[in-house]
Amino acid sequence: MEYVIERKKLSDQVLAYLQAEIVSGKLRPGDHLPSERDLMENFGVGRPTIREALFSLQRMGLVALSSGSRARVTEPTPQVILNELSGAAQYLLNQEGGQDYFQQARAFLELGLARFAAVKATTEDLRKMEEALATNEKAIGDGELFKETDIAFHYVLAEIPRNPIFLALHQAMADWLTDQRATTLRVQGQERIAFEAHEKIYNAILKGDPNLAEQAMENHLEQLFTVYRRVKAGEPLPKIARSAMKAV
Repeated sequence: MEYVIERKKLSDQVLAYLQAEIVSGKLRPGDHLPSERDLMENFGVGRPTIREALFSLQRMGLVALSSGSRARVTEPTPQVILNELSGAAQYLLNQEGGQDYFQQARAFLELGLARFAAVKATTEDLRKMEEALATNEKAIGDGELFKETDIAFHYVLAEIPRNPIFLALHQAMADWLTDQRATTLRVQGQERIAFEAHEKIYNAILKGDPNLAEQAMENHLEQLFTVYRRVKAGEPLPKIARSAMKAV
């Protein structure tokens, strides 16, 4: 029986060592790594190997690289990690079924946040949500401002669990689905429909009814995606936008 021994690239070996130093705490955020020349001498490898390892650490969010200075250890955050996925996310969005997959992923996140908020939202959370809703209504008629306040309303929901991963996911989804939001909000009457959907979500959360909050959010997302798909298909819009909105 023959055994296949996988030979690791030199850069992978350097990467593994430096990563272990950072993860173990021997190298802490703010510390500088040795210079490229010192790393080359310490590991007995060439500059391309060292740079490949350093670029990999940068993609992981573990170091910051800048021209003319040594690599510096950074503290990775969920936002940094998800930002690194942006290119891959845009590629997947443009593949067949990509928009549907991301819509489903967004729904899992947003429906869960709505349910959680209905049960766990504090008085301060509700105040922030009410304020975000009022700002959202005032922005009707101003496309760019409405888009910002739309994102801000959903951001308040993402804040409620006090989980930085949810906040990072929310921001990533907002960035990845920019085309979807921009396309739907250009439809005549859609800003008002979106606001009214937000209002239903808020009222359900205010009542403390997780089922109603989840349903309101589901209706909102389904309506948006229905309009988006029909816009992309070139179908007529005014009646579609209204008829796609379900009552809660």
